[in-house]
Amino acid sequence: MPGREDLPSTLRRSPDKAQRTWEKTHDSAVETYGEGERSHRTAFAAVKHQFEKVGDHWEPKDHKGPSDQQAAGGGPERRAPTAGGVDANATKDHLMSVARKLDVPGRSSMTKPELVTAIEKANDRATRKARGD
Repeated sequence: MPGREDLPSTLRRSPDKAQRTWEKTHDSAVETYGEGERSHRTAFAAVKHQFEKVGDHWEPKDHKGPSDQQAAGGGPERRAPTAGGVDANATKDHLMSVARKLDVPGRSSMTKPELVTAIEKANDRATRKARGD
């Protein structure tokens, strides 16, 4: 199955449900759009509705739904910045708990947008470290 072969490393370290969501969506998108970036973006969009990136893996969200402005808008015509898997629509309390888990320095004085950016950077660092980059 192509989805299993193309499974990103962050999803390999994630719950089975996240892996299955990515694989099923990816395989369906390959049938529709062909192999490539569009199929991968489609699969990640499906994952982001149920999971959020925390460090080097994905964890279930407290609620289902779009994770950021881009996911809410949909479609390639409407490009908006993404939050890299961070649930930017979550409450500030939730973002604070994720930042605490990732040991983000200065988190107590950050605004919600600053927390989203700091968590995204911490996630990227954790992913690079896990990959050995």
